[in-house]
Amino acid sequence: MRIRPRRPAATRSLRRLLAAGLAAVLVVPAYGCRAELTPPGAPTAWPAGQSRHWQWQWQLTGPLDPTVDADVFLLDPVDTTAAQTAELRSENRRLICQVHVGSVRPADPDASRFPETVRGSVGRRPGSRWLDVRGWDALEPVLADRFRLCRGKGFGAVALADADGYASRTGFPLDFDDQLLFNRRLARLARSLSLSPGLVNDVPQVAALAPDFDFAVNEECVRLGQCAKLLPFADAGKPVFHVEYTGSTGDFCVTTVGYGFASIRKDRTLDASRDACPRP
Repeated sequence: MRIRPRRPAATRSLRRLLAAGLAAVLVVPAYGCRAELTPPGAPTAWPAGQSRHWQWQWQLTGPLDPTVDADVFLLDPVDTTAAQTAELRSENRRLICQVHVGSVRPADPDASRFPETVRGSVGRRPGSRWLDVRGWDALEPVLADRFRLCRGKGFGAVALADADGYASRTGFPLDFDDQLLFNRRLARLARSLSLSPGLVNDVPQVAALAPDFDFAVNEECVRLGQCAKLLPFADAGKPVFHVEYTGSTGDFCVTTVGYGFASIRKDRTLDASRDACPRP
């Protein structure tokens, strides 16, 4: 029987290293093929030259549909997961979170942080109550954390909902200037946390607030005859994301696209379904 000479220990170690290296070469490409996601950083940019060409989606209920043909998604920051925002960002979608800044519901995760002294009358959402926007010292820490949740989940912009309580019966003697100060403070707070601020409705204050906000979200300006009042945003090259809940796109698209708005028709449930106006 022929006995093979034993290889030196150094040679055996070298062979093992080469084998391990070959295995690493075979395994690494499987991970290297995945596109590395850019983590959220600066606030969402809205180039003025593109303001008339955005397509958008507003979804607050039902399973998120990431395949919708839209450049911009307006979503709930509590229900939307970081994995979902990462998927959308990987497709170069711009993400806006909706934060209710002027009202609170018992079901909100942070509801207990709002003192009873700043809670007023029944709000427009079921079970909600209006907040006293004059109580900035009490509201700012809670709202800042709501904004931080958006930032942490990968959103680059925030839409401020219920930012028009002064026009409702809130239980507090709020006036136009109280709301104006509150909304401007919120815009500054959003920017300090690397979020682009957007104004939801509050049409009577659009002219005064357009310089402070980067975009507007509007419900039913056609039905309410208010579209022309949103022109301070459109004329400044800032996006106006508009939705109608009645009629058809054929009824309002000519008007709103002519104004330079990004318009869609949706059900009030704000689920995944939508009909979009064509790009200009």
